[in-house]
Amino acid sequence: MDDSIKRILKMVEEGKITSDKAAELIEALKSGEPEQEGATPGKAKKLVIKVKKKDGEDVNINFPLKFIKASVKAFGKLPVDIKGQVNDHKVDMEAIANAIESEVEGTIMDLQTGKGEDVRITIE
Repeated sequence: MDDSIKRILKMVEEGKITSDKAAELIEALKSGEPEQEGATPGKAKKLVIKVKKKDGEDVNINFPLKFIKASVKAFGKLPVDIKGQVNDHKVDMEAIANAIESEVEGTIMDLQTGKGEDVRITIE
């Protein structure tokens, strides 16, 4: 079973979300169909977060954009703590949310932290 689905089921078990919300999130995860007219058939857009750390322990996170939208709708926030990754910088979460909602392809955020980490968020 997919780790994302296990996490969703765990949230239901813990009473954090309803079964209806879980079904909505799982449907968003499983959906591989493009949302927009003109999108490449069979290739769903995704939100990509890459953190290149100075010590070489890089972080690469990929989420289907439909899952991100469903998470924001269900919980009012992204399913990953971006601010925790770049806490020494001001992150415009509204700009990130707007880019996700409008599905603008390309780089949303690109910055370097005081710890020498490079953080890049893109929609592909």
